[in-house]
Amino acid sequence: MKIDSEFFCTPIAHRGLHSVGEGFPENSIESIERALRKGYGIEIDVQISLDKQAIVFHDYELERLTGQNGLVANKYATELSNIKLLGGYSGLPLLSDILNLVDGRQALLIEIKDQDGKMGKNVGELESEVARLLDNYNGPVAVMSFNPNSIDAYRLSGGKCPIGLVTDSFSEISWPNIHPEDLIKLRKIESFDRVSVDFISHDFKDLHSTEVAKLREKKVPILSWTIKSEADEEIAREYSDNITFEGYMAKHIC
Repeated sequence: MKIDSEFFCTPIAHRGLHSVGEGFPENSIESIERALRKGYGIEIDVQISLDKQAIVFHDYELERLTGQNGLVANKYATELSNIKLLGGYSGLPLLSDILNLVDGRQALLIEIKDQDGKMGKNVGELESEVARLLDNYNGPVAVMSFNPNSIDAYRLSGGKCPIGLVTDSFSEISWPNIHPEDLIKLRKIESFDRVSVDFISHDFKDLHSTEVAKLREKKVPILSWTIKSEADEEIAREYSDNITFEGYMAKHIC
């Protein structure tokens, strides 16, 4: 499925337009409202709660962003919504909350966090919930994951929107829990054709890779992450079709 042109026209705010020191925690209602006000696309992460709800949150553990102990997956959605994000005023939002807030006004990029732990096949519940929530969503939206099996699970759940792989150099240092042979496959983006994705979102620091160059030759849409300065943005735009950014105000190019 062709990804909407909005994903290449407007820079995408990484986890919303966050700045915790200014009262905008990452993946919060506040940061997403701010991105909408500034006219940026929005990237968010989703985890799964104990009662199988899609929760907008990056980490598996709560501590870094809330100061509380425990895993997101071990708490009910109602509990999580009452845990305030550090630096903000709201709790962890449900994906349904964010869909209602964005409501098609800007491009929305949803990363499904790997629930297997080793990029394996023990996934499906979160993917199914995301597919269900997006079934009647109107507006530019796309789903992506580092785990190719999550892409398979999303499709099998009836997901209809464009889907992509999140990719990088997959070094053993950065990914110590993943088997070295699996890292090689991920690094080479071997699953691209098998899972039939519509785009990739690739680590800015590795955009020069042979694998990315091959996909560019095939006219595959390339997004890049995470751009943190105007200088890096200038470089990233030479190798990718759009950027996911944080820490500064990216240029509007359309």
